[in-house]
Amino acid sequence: MMGAGLLTEPERHRVIRLLEDSRTEFLAAVDGLSDAQWSFKPGPAAWSVAECAEHIMLSEDLLFSRVKKAIARSPNPDWAAQTAGKHVLLERALLIRIGKALAPQAIAPTGKFARGEILSRYMGSRAQTLEFMRTTGLPLHQYTVDHPFPAFATLSAYQWALYIPLHNMRHAQQIAEVKTAADYPG
Repeated sequence: MMGAGLLTEPERHRVIRLLEDSRTEFLAAVDGLSDAQWSFKPGPAAWSVAECAEHIMLSEDLLFSRVKKAIARSPNPDWAAQTAGKHVLLERALLIRIGKALAPQAIAPTGKFARGEILSRYMGSRAQTLEFMRTTGLPLHQYTVDHPFPAFATLSAYQWALYIPLHNMRHAQQIAEVKTAADYPG
Protein backbone atom coordinates (compact mmCIF):
# COMPACT_ATOMS: atom_id res chain seq x y z
CA MET A 1 0.00 0.00 0.00
CA MET A 2 1.50 3.31 -1.11
CA GLY A 3 2.33 5.68 1.71
CA ALA A 4 1.85 3.07 4.44
CA GLY A 5 3.86 4.02 7.48
CA LEU A 6 4.55 7.57 6.36
CA LEU A 7 4.13 10.29 8.93
CA THR A 8 0.99 12.31 8.61
CA GLU A 9 1.42 16.07 8.86
CA PRO A 10 -0.35 16.08 12.27
CA GLU A 11 2.08 13.41 13.52
CA ARG A 12 5.09 15.35 12.26
CA HIS A 13 3.78 18.58 13.80
CA ARG A 14 3.04 16.83 17.09
CA VAL A 15 6.54 15.43 17.57
CA ILE A 16 8.15 18.71 16.48
CA ARG A 17 5.93 20.68 18.87
CA LEU A 18 6.74 18.27 21.72
CA LEU A 19 10.46 18.53 20.95
CA GLU A 20 10.29 22.32 20.94
CA ASP A 21 8.03 22.61 24.00
CA SER A 22 10.04 20.14 26.09
CA ARG A 23 13.25 21.97 25.18
CA THR A 24 11.71 25.26 26.31
CA GLU A 25 10.41 23.65 29.52
CA PHE A 26 13.78 22.11 30.35
CA LEU A 27 15.79 25.25 29.67
CA ALA A 28 13.36 27.33 31.77
CA ALA A 29 13.62 24.80 34.61
CA VAL A 30 17.41 25.13 34.83
CA ASP A 31 17.73 28.83 33.99
CA GLY A 32 19.13 31.13 36.63
CA LEU A 33 19.79 28.47 39.26
CA SER A 34 22.51 29.14 41.79
CA ASP A 35 25.20 26.50 42.25
CA ALA A 36 23.48 25.48 45.50
CA GLN A 37 20.13 25.05 43.74
CA TRP A 38 21.77 23.21 40.81
CA SER A 39 23.44 20.64 43.08
CA PHE A 40 20.82 20.35 45.86
CA LYS A 41 19.61 16.78 46.54
CA PRO A 42 16.30 16.49 48.40
CA GLY A 43 17.31 13.08 49.78
CA PRO A 44 20.13 10.55 49.65
CA ALA A 45 18.54 8.52 46.85
CA ALA A 46 17.06 11.50 44.99
CA TRP A 47 18.66 13.22 42.05
CA SER A 48 19.68 16.86 42.04
CA VAL A 49 18.72 19.24 39.24
CA ALA A 50 22.26 18.74 37.91
CA GLU A 51 21.81 14.97 37.84
CA CYS A 52 18.42 15.25 36.14
CA ALA A 53 19.91 17.61 33.55
CA GLU A 54 22.85 15.31 32.89
CA HIS A 55 20.49 12.34 32.49
CA ILE A 56 18.30 14.28 30.05
CA MET A 57 21.39 15.29 28.04
CA LEU A 58 22.76 11.74 27.92
CA SER A 59 19.32 10.36 27.01
CA GLU A 60 18.96 12.63 23.98
CA ASP A 61 21.67 10.83 22.02
CA LEU A 62 20.77 7.37 23.28
CA LEU A 63 17.10 7.70 22.33
CA PHE A 64 17.86 9.27 18.95
CA SER A 65 20.29 6.39 18.32
CA ARG A 66 17.24 4.09 18.61
CA VAL A 67 15.56 6.05 15.81
CA LYS A 68 18.71 5.71 13.70
CA LYS A 69 19.03 2.01 14.55
CA ALA A 70 15.44 1.39 13.47
CA ILE A 71 15.79 3.17 10.11
CA ALA A 72 19.06 1.32 9.42
CA ARG A 73 17.08 -1.93 9.37
CA SER A 74 14.68 -3.26 6.81
CA PRO A 75 11.05 -2.21 7.29
CA ASN A 76 9.17 -4.50 9.67
CA PRO A 77 6.26 -6.16 7.80
CA ASP A 78 4.37 -6.53 11.11
CA TRP A 79 4.94 -2.94 12.23
CA ALA A 80 1.25 -2.01 12.40
CA ALA A 81 0.31 -4.87 14.74
CA GLN A 82 3.46 -4.69 16.86
CA THR A 83 3.35 -0.93 17.49
CA ALA A 84 -0.40 -0.29 17.67
CA GLY A 85 -1.33 2.05 20.51
CA LYS A 86 2.24 2.34 21.81
CA HIS A 87 2.25 6.15 21.54
CA VAL A 88 -0.56 6.22 24.13
CA LEU A 89 1.34 3.78 26.35
CA LEU A 90 4.46 5.95 26.12
CA GLU A 91 2.55 9.08 27.13
CA ARG A 92 0.92 7.32 30.04
CA ALA A 93 4.11 5.67 31.29
CA LEU A 94 6.46 8.61 30.84
CA LEU A 95 4.32 11.58 31.82
CA ILE A 96 2.76 10.10 34.93
CA ARG A 97 5.55 9.86 37.47
CA ILE A 98 4.10 7.03 39.52
CA GLY A 99 6.94 4.54 39.47
CA LYS A 100 10.66 5.01 39.25
CA ALA A 101 12.72 3.29 36.62
CA LEU A 102 16.39 2.58 37.11
CA ALA A 103 18.39 4.48 34.50
CA PRO A 104 20.65 2.27 32.40
CA GLN A 105 24.29 2.82 33.29
CA ALA A 106 24.99 4.53 29.95
CA ILE A 107 22.62 7.38 30.85
CA ALA A 108 22.98 7.44 34.63
CA PRO A 109 24.36 10.76 35.87
CA THR A 110 28.00 10.71 36.96
CA GLY A 111 28.64 14.37 37.80
CA LYS A 112 31.53 14.59 35.36
CA PHE A 113 29.91 17.25 33.16
CA ALA A 114 29.90 20.98 33.87
CA ARG A 115 26.59 22.81 33.59
CA GLY A 116 27.63 24.59 30.38
CA GLU A 117 28.66 21.34 28.71
CA ILE A 118 25.39 19.67 29.66
CA LEU A 119 23.35 22.50 28.16
CA SER A 120 25.52 22.80 25.05
CA ARG A 121 25.42 19.08 24.31
CA TYR A 122 21.69 18.97 24.97
CA MET A 123 21.03 21.84 22.56
CA GLY A 124 23.19 20.25 19.85
CA SER A 125 21.46 16.89 20.17
CA ARG A 126 18.00 18.43 20.21
CA ALA A 127 18.81 20.49 17.09
CA GLN A 128 19.84 17.29 15.30
CA THR A 129 16.62 15.51 16.29
CA LEU A 130 14.46 18.46 15.25
CA GLU A 131 16.19 18.74 11.87
CA PHE A 132 15.66 15.03 11.25
CA MET A 133 11.97 15.19 12.17
CA ARG A 134 11.41 18.29 10.03
CA THR A 135 13.03 16.80 6.93
CA THR A 136 12.67 13.02 6.91
CA GLY A 137 10.53 11.46 4.25
CA LEU A 138 10.98 7.93 5.54
CA PRO A 139 7.98 5.84 6.60
CA LEU A 140 9.06 5.95 10.26
CA HIS A 141 6.19 3.75 11.40
CA GLN A 142 7.53 0.81 9.37
CA TYR A 143 10.95 0.80 11.00
CA THR A 144 11.11 -0.75 14.44
CA VAL A 145 13.49 -1.64 17.23
CA ASP A 146 12.68 -3.31 20.53
CA HIS A 147 12.74 -1.45 23.82
CA PRO A 148 14.73 -3.12 26.64
CA PHE A 149 11.67 -2.87 28.94
CA PRO A 150 9.22 -5.66 27.99
CA ALA A 151 6.23 -3.41 28.73
CA PHE A 152 7.07 -1.35 25.64
CA ALA A 153 8.33 -4.23 23.47
CA THR A 154 8.52 -3.12 19.83
CA LEU A 155 8.48 0.61 19.06
CA SER A 156 8.54 2.29 15.67
CA ALA A 157 11.14 4.91 14.78
CA TYR A 158 8.35 7.49 15.14
CA GLN A 159 7.53 6.23 18.63
CA TRP A 160 11.22 6.40 19.57
CA ALA A 161 11.21 10.01 18.33
CA LEU A 162 8.17 10.72 20.55
CA TYR A 163 9.97 9.04 23.45
CA ILE A 164 12.64 11.78 23.40
CA PRO A 165 10.46 14.76 24.40
CA LEU A 166 8.20 12.66 26.63
CA HIS A 167 11.23 11.42 28.56
CA ASN A 168 12.51 15.00 28.74
CA MET A 169 9.15 16.15 30.14
CA ARG A 170 9.16 13.38 32.74
CA HIS A 171 12.47 14.60 34.10
CA ALA A 172 11.45 18.26 33.90
CA GLN A 173 8.67 17.22 36.31
CA GLN A 174 11.35 15.64 38.49
CA ILE A 175 13.30 18.92 38.47
CA ALA A 176 10.13 20.74 39.52
CA GLU A 177 9.73 18.26 42.40
CA VAL A 178 13.30 18.93 43.56
CA LYS A 179 12.50 22.64 43.67
CA THR A 180 9.52 22.04 45.98
CA ALA A 181 11.61 20.33 48.68
CA ALA A 182 11.27 22.08 52.04
CA ASP A 183 14.99 22.74 52.32
CA TYR A 184 15.60 23.69 48.67
CA PRO A 185 17.99 26.69 48.68
CA GLY A 186 16.30 30.06 48.17
